[in-house]
Amino acid sequence: SLHTLHLLDTRWCLNELHLPCDSSPTTCFQLTAAMSMSIYARRFGLVAVSGTVYVGAVYLGLQLYGGGNKRKEITSGDEAKSYVYDPKRTATFQKIAYSYDDEIEKDEFVMGINLLRRALLYFHARGDVLEVGAGTGRNLGYYPSKSTVTKVVLSDSSDKMLLRAKEKLLKMPDSERRRYEVLVADAARLQYFPDNSFDTIVDTFGLCSFDDPVAVLKELQRVCKPDGKILLLEHGRSKSYVGLSGYLDKHAERHAKNWGCVWNRDIDDIVRSSGLTVDKLDTWHFGTTYYIVSRPSK
Repeated sequence: SLHTLHLLDTRWCLNELHLPCDSSPTTCFQLTAAMSMSIYARRFGLVAVSGTVYVGAVYLGLQLYGGGNKRKEITSGDEAKSYVYDPKRTATFQKIAYSYDDEIEKDEFVMGINLLRRALLYFHARGDVLEVGAGTGRNLGYYPSKSTVTKVVLSDSSDKMLLRAKEKLLKMPDSERRRYEVLVADAARLQYFPDNSFDTIVDTFGLCSFDDPVAVLKELQRVCKPDGKILLLEHGRSKSYVGLSGYLDKHAERHAKNWGCVWNRDIDDIVRSSGLTVDKLDTWHFGTTYYIVSRPSK
């Protein structure tokens, strides 16, 4: 909740300032109140600007990756020629692996994607974790400490993407790196793992690139414990802004060709068809980014 986020921000600020907040509740309250007033005063003046920045960030993100081509109408006979329907996307991921982080870093920053990654994992990831579609390891650094998350298996179909993730892991202290494993695997066929293997399963921006996203979600439910969580951060078509979804449709072919990503998929329909039990679903960026906390239907 916003209240919880505010308390976390306050505690973080107090720790950063080396101010004791555990010896006296009155002192803690006074410090918190003073900081809150200062924070709210600064934020009030930014409200109007924030709206403009938000709209601009979404527009920039679409422009960076949308391209300017006109949509090619796809018929059943053309599907074999379509990048949207082409099942060999791993070749695209192999090609873009070494430039991927540099290409999307600014976009994720201006759209606040990193904040959504951090919140999803901080509040919901627990125990043994499997991350599918892990790619270059863009969630590394956002997982809670090993007292909360004991193990993380990073999996992806692209070994070159995972090589970038391994490079990031090598920069971690040994004590932190030991809880990570890296595995080349198809998210729809996780035969390496028996049923009920993981407490938490994470997929961030993977449903757009899996050949059969419904099959993937069903497989994730198999390897997730009955009381576990399946955490999704995805992008797809907007249900609130038809014009925006039209833009995604128009440029879907070029985007899929460049990134191996079908960004106009119906995330609601995919999740519903998989049988997942959804506990929380929020949308951002005018309904194109989905923040989902769910459970396996067992």
